[in-house]
Amino acid sequence: MALRKENSTNSINYKIISDCSDLVYAIAIFGGRWKVLILRELEGGKMRFTELKNAMPKITERILSLQLKELEYHGLISRTLHSSVPPRVEYELTEIGIELIPIWETLSSWGSKHRKLNQLT
Repeated sequence: MALRKENSTNSINYKIISDCSDLVYAIAIFGGRWKVLILRELEGGKMRFTELKNAMPKITERILSLQLKELEYHGLISRTLHSSVPPRVEYELTEIGIELIPIWETLSSWGSKHRKLNQLT
């Protein structure tokens, strides 16, 4: 992953979040529009870039690539390059990434309850 400029807004915000509670820090790492979807897709095992792209047709290749790099940087997924012709890259959850599965299952259950409550009002 490319180095961020030390004085960029992104770097300053990251430093502020890193100093917050562990909960805020954790959500900052796997939060975002696409990261949880990517992690959930990888729950089934190794996937290639194109398979991930096809599983999420609305995501652009650029955004998918950036999100994968961030997830790899934070150690939630691993990237394996196979030296074949053409080169083949596979992504999979790491051990610490697998630990998130029960968390997003709980969040999914909470989301279902919350959605039902909002539909009633």
